[in-house]
Amino acid sequence: LYGERGKVTLAAIAILGGTLLIALVFIRTVSRPIYALIERTKRIAAGDRDAIRPLAHHGTREMAALSTAFLDMATKLQARSDSIQTFATHVSHELKSPLTAIQGAAELLRDSGGAMDEAERKRFSNNIVTDAGRLNLLVRRLLDLARAENLEPSGESTTLRAALASLPVDARLETRLEGGGDIRLGISAENLGIVLANLIDNSARHGARQVAIHASADGERASIQIGDDGDGISAANRAKIFEPFFTTRRETGGTGVGLGIVLALLKAHDGTIRLVDSERGTRFEINLPVV
Repeated sequence: LYGERGKVTLAAIAILGGTLLIALVFIRTVSRPIYALIERTKRIAAGDRDAIRPLAHHGTREMAALSTAFLDMATKLQARSDSIQTFATHVSHELKSPLTAIQGAAELLRDSGGAMDEAERKRFSNNIVTDAGRLNLLVRRLLDLARAENLEPSGESTTLRAALASLPVDARLETRLEGGGDIRLGISAENLGIVLANLIDNSARHGARQVAIHASADGERASIQIGDDGDGISAANRAKIFEPFFTTRRETGGTGVGLGIVLALLKAHDGTIRLVDSERGTRFEINLPVV
């Protein structure tokens, strides 16, 4: 009888020991990485950038996949946060300059009494109108950029010829369509028109008198070459032209947002744009799907 009891006791001890061992393995392989990931989320939420790194121990393949997916999401959210902060800094700077000028001119007009002659009063009034127009243009461009970055493809298509025909004539330069005008492109006439209008306006602001556009199709993609005879882009600025708010023509109304709008619109339609080498002026190459 006592022998049987001893066997039962030993079996119970063995089962208990096995259970404890399984529990320890579970804690090490599952619970500990989960708690580590929870602690990491708290640090990331508090703004600790150093917390965005792989866990020392994942435990299981599933936990490793979960940790990797979480850290990838955290990295993207951090990058988006940085982008928003940079964008807000640029916007506040761009708004501050004309607002400061408007305030200064308005205060001079208010405090001048009768000491300011008509010519001076007109000059300061014109400055206010000019800076207000600059603010209005910037706000419109920012709204266009926000729309472009959140655009969903509509499934519409158009041709270069149709998009160019929808644009108002720009008296500053001549625009020529030299080929490929009837290739049907996977983008709406409105959005392709915005792309072309921004690039043509860019050319005019850089002294161009002529813009030549040519398209060719290769299978399912079309290449559109847009070149002008303007001042061109210096080697130092070539890498900066797609940066938000970068412009060398702010004094003539440039906002530095136009190419950002172009880039966002093309990206929304599976398209790309790049600056290519040119013997004269500036040349862009746009790539879009063919319908």
